Amino acid sequence: MAADSETRQRPETRPEPTDEDLILRPYGGEKPPAPDWFTRAVETPYRTGEVEVDGARIVWQQWGDPSKPGLLLAHGNGAHSHWWDFIAPFLADDWNVVAPSFSGMGDSGWRDAYSFTSFAQEQVAVSEAAGLFDHAQKPLIVAHSFGGIISLVTAMQHGDRFEGAVIVDSHIEPPGDDRPRPPKRQRPNRIYSDLTTALARFRLAPPQPCDNHYAVDYIARHSVREVTGEDGEKGLSWKFDPFIFSKLMKEWDKLDLTNLETLCPIVFMRGELSSLATPEVSAYMQSLQEPPIPMVTVPDAYHHVMLDQPLAFVSALRGLLTGWPSR
Repeated sequence: MAADSETRQRPETRPEPTDEDLILRPYGGEKPPAPDWFTRAVETPYRTGEVEVDGARIVWQQWGDPSKPGLLLAHGNGAHSHWWDFIAPFLADDWNVVAPSFSGMGDSGWRDAYSFTSFAQEQVAVSEAAGLFDHAQKPLIVAHSFGGIISLVTAMQHGDRFEGAVIVDSHIEPPGDDRPRPPKRQRPNRIYSDLTTALARFRLAPPQPCDNHYAVDYIARHSVREVTGEDGEKGLSWKFDPFIFSKLMKEWDKLDLTNLETLCPIVFMRGELSSLATPEVSAYMQSLQEPPIPMVTVPDAYHHVMLDQPLAFVSALRGLLTGWPSR
C-alpha cells in the first residue's frame, strides 16, 4: 500500500517491496508495543463531520474547543485523517483542530476526476462547515507531503481566508530536475482475506525506515475497509482510490509552483533525512519568495516526519504556531 505515493523514480509499475519495506510483517497481525503517551493520544475523543464538495462526500475529525482559533491538518497522498490522531490531541488545548480526508482517500468519497482546484475547495468547504472561519483569527493550515502541494494551491487561490500554512516535507523540484511521479497503476487495489495479511503488506512510500512501528501499525489498521470484489470475493482492501494520479496526471505535470505568490505567509518544514525535501531542494524552495521562506528541520526524521519524530514534530509545530505569523 502506498501510504503516500510520491517517489522520485519513474517506474511504469510499482516494484515489489523488500522485507525492510514491510515493517509490520514480523508482528503477524499483533500490535507492536506503544508508549503511554501514544495510547493516551489515540484514545482522545474526537467529533466527526462531513460535507459534500462537488458531489463527493468529505469527512473530517475534530478535536478541541470550537471557540478556539482554527487549525486545519492535511495528510499526504494515499493517506487519511487518522494520520493525525496522535498529533492533534497535543494541539487541541489551544486550537480548534480539524483533520479531513481528501476525496479519493480515507473514508471520503471517490471522484471520476481530481484536480488541485477541487482539493483546495475541499479544504475551504471543510473549514467553513467545521466553523474554522467563525473565529476572529483566521485558521492556519499544517499540511504534509502531497497535502502540502494542495495547501500551496489553497494558499494561492484562497489564502486571504487563512492566517498561513506550514508545509511539511513537500517537494518543489528545482529547474531541470524531474518532477516526482507516482507509479502508474493499472489494477484495482488488492483484496486481502484478513487483517493480518493486509497489515503484512502495508508499506510507506517513498520507502524509508521507521523505528516507531506502533505508529505505522495504527495508521495501517485505519487504512483498510471491508469490500466485495467483482467476483463476489469478500475481504479487506486499501481505502484510497488507486487511480487518483491516473486521473490527476495531466494537472500534476503542468502544475507550476515556481511563481509561488501565496495570499498568506507560509513556512516550510522538513525531515533532516528526507529523500524528497533534500537540502538542495529545500534551498530552492526557500528562494521562491522574498524574503526567503523560513525552513524548520526536524532532526533524525525522514519524509514521514510525524511517524519518525512525533513528539519533536509536535514541539516544532507548537513553537511555530505560538509565534505566528513568523514572517
